[in-house]
Amino acid sequence: MNDSLRGRAAPEAIPHNPYARMRMNAIEIIAKKRDGQTLTREEINDFVQGFVRGDVPDYQVAAWLMAVFLRGMSYQETADLTLAIVNSGDRLDLSGIAPFVVDKHSSGGVGDKTTLVVAPIVAACGLPVAKMSGRALGFTGGTLDKLESIRGFRADLTTEEFLAQVREHGIVVSGQSKDLAPADGKLYALRDVTATVDSIPLIAASIMSKKIASGANGIVLDVKVGRGAFMETEERALELAQTMVRIGRSLGRRVTAVLSDMNQPLGLAVGNAVEVREAIDTLNGRGPADFLQHCLTIAGQMVLLAGRAKDEHEARELLLHQLHSGAGLAKFKEMVAAQGGDTAYVDDPDRLPKARIVEPLPAPQSGYIAAIDARQVGLTAALLGAGRQKKGDPVDYAVGIVLAHKVGDYVKSGEPLLTIHANAADKLRQAQLRLREAIRFSDAPPQPYPLIHRILRDTDVA
Repeated sequence: MNDSLRGRAAPEAIPHNPYARMRMNAIEIIAKKRDGQTLTREEINDFVQGFVRGDVPDYQVAAWLMAVFLRGMSYQETADLTLAIVNSGDRLDLSGIAPFVVDKHSSGGVGDKTTLVVAPIVAACGLPVAKMSGRALGFTGGTLDKLESIRGFRADLTTEEFLAQVREHGIVVSGQSKDLAPADGKLYALRDVTATVDSIPLIAASIMSKKIASGANGIVLDVKVGRGAFMETEERALELAQTMVRIGRSLGRRVTAVLSDMNQPLGLAVGNAVEVREAIDTLNGRGPADFLQHCLTIAGQMVLLAGRAKDEHEARELLLHQLHSGAGLAKFKEMVAAQGGDTAYVDDPDRLPKARIVEPLPAPQSGYIAAIDARQVGLTAALLGAGRQKKGDPVDYAVGIVLAHKVGDYVKSGEPLLTIHANAADKLRQAQLRLREAIRFSDAPPQPYPLIHRILRDTDVA
């Protein structure tokens, strides 16, 4: 079967002299970026492809990454780096499946089970959603781990299965194919051990290369802001969002970025099975208000990108209809069944994995909740076993944390603040200590956090 029939597109051409077999001088490229000069598209592409082939060793790439970290990259360089990563592997072509396919990406958060609600309600509108997701790492949760709380659910679809499911069901959430943007995985492994992860050009190129390679026409980026996000300040989050929107536009994609708050966990549940339960509750119309509003905002931007609504109000009404009619829940069940999952777990969430120890954490005093440190809550969930310290670690689907209150709520001394779901007594005790430190009180009502800081469309970026 040829590539076009398999839904793969040929890489975009990079100007190159086929007769020039001279090995690229990696040292000159490193020195050029070290000195703050601008790299050409061909230099970036040759460097990246040389790394993937094994012609450029790790130590030279590590030096180049540090030069980028310290000197930065122009928007054009960042777009060229994104394209070079895309062209390191296969590229899906979804044009034969639907005229417009949408995707979303979250920059990482705590309690962010958004895809589990957004994907089905958007797909229920007749707009195909083709999403490749990741797994938990550090203090952030992973969509695939959450879905695998459902018995039998398969996240490791082949490219052919991924394409077939979009065609047949209009919705798929799968793991990243190893054939898509392989340079990204190799680059990230070096960034992780060279203290160069926190570079906006490198972050933007990493995210957008996978989105571009996955083939969607429209992409909504959920860029988290705050204590439980990689971008802790709105200034940094805005810079990342602007960079990614520009990249998308330069590579022919329609992109919107939503800057959303992550100073406290999103919704109430943090973990795997507990978050799946909350997502199912939300699809049944019983979810936490902040989580529902967040989902409607992200989904609304996806609908608008596809031209399915004339404004945000019309988009919201369309999406609420999918929720209230049960169409969103039905589409979620359809996706679960298509990927081998037992839909009885959706009908009866009590079947989901349960922890052996379920212990409330009482409030040490009366007062208003002034802060819930999202990062500490996420790290504590990982300590319980819900997350990973490094890639490849196993996760415990049953453990987690379920808040009883959010910032601004008044609680009385002894009233439960949250419930800890644990499978080991020693980890329970550690979690109790950490979570007590993560919650602050005040005598007066605190200033509420904004749920959405701002929405950035391609027309808003010069």
